[in-house]
Amino acid sequence: MELFLMAITTGIMVGSIYALVALGWVLIYKCSGVLNLAMGEMTLIGAYVSLSFYSMGIPFLPALFLSLIIGLILGILTERIFLDKLIGEPVLTVIMVTVGLSFFFKGMVELIWGTDTRVFTPPVFSIEPVYIGPVIVGQAYLWSFVAAIILLIIFVCFFKYTRWGLAMQATADDEMAALSIGVSARFVYAAAWAIAFMAAGVGGTLLGNINGLNISVGYLGLLVLPAVVLGGLNSVPGAIVGGIAIGILQNLAGAYLDKYFPGGIKEIAPFVFMVVFLLFKPHGLWGWERIERV
Repeated sequence: MELFLMAITTGIMVGSIYALVALGWVLIYKCSGVLNLAMGEMTLIGAYVSLSFYSMGIPFLPALFLSLIIGLILGILTERIFLDKLIGEPVLTVIMVTVGLSFFFKGMVELIWGTDTRVFTPPVFSIEPVYIGPVIVGQAYLWSFVAAIILLIIFVCFFKYTRWGLAMQATADDEMAALSIGVSARFVYAAAWAIAFMAAGVGGTLLGNINGLNISVGYLGLLVLPAVVLGGLNSVPGAIVGGIAIGILQNLAGAYLDKYFPGGIKEIAPFVFMVVFLLFKPHGLWGWERIERV
């Protein structure tokens, strides 16, 4: 029972970070109908930028805030330089551009920071464990969970109560109707990429505090895809629920199946679940199911 509770607790905490990155997937898909296959590398860049500021002696929270600003700028530049001219082009064309961006971003990371594993020194979080009943939780997991939840609440409030957030939702629901009332599609696309870059960077930074930071963190972008599919590609609440669910699934698979299938079953389990889930619910739990009448 203690193993089960520990797997569930850790899964929820890691899943909240997955949810943060999944939010970036959903935002870009909602606004443009494009799967951003460079999400993992965006996560990687944000994490390394935060680590660089922290290594300069800047405290962690200001370093994280500065990385958010850099993410905002990089997101806008990425959309303006590489994707702005592709508005109205076939979706497959834009997806292939994101594939190219993933290789470009990965190459830039390797050029600037190298491929060796790096850690936050001194450690951001204490190594003393926290006891939640019978469950032992590392402080890195606990505080990463708290930070992820706070940011998710901020993002949800942004979409629900601010003019810019409502404009983004309007464009996602009906682009032509949004344009007719004066909403700028170019602004919405740039904002979506900027927020996606920021969310991905924070997710990468939090994971870097838990496991260390190297080029393999870019794999997170694909690992989060099952979470996005589970919740629905265009559902913000679905991204949150899907991220936590995949985090739990991954840790349960590692706790109970690793001894039978050694060699990384916890990394494979989310994708196996995604394939099976798509057979029965191809639009996800809260995804839009478009019905065309002829």
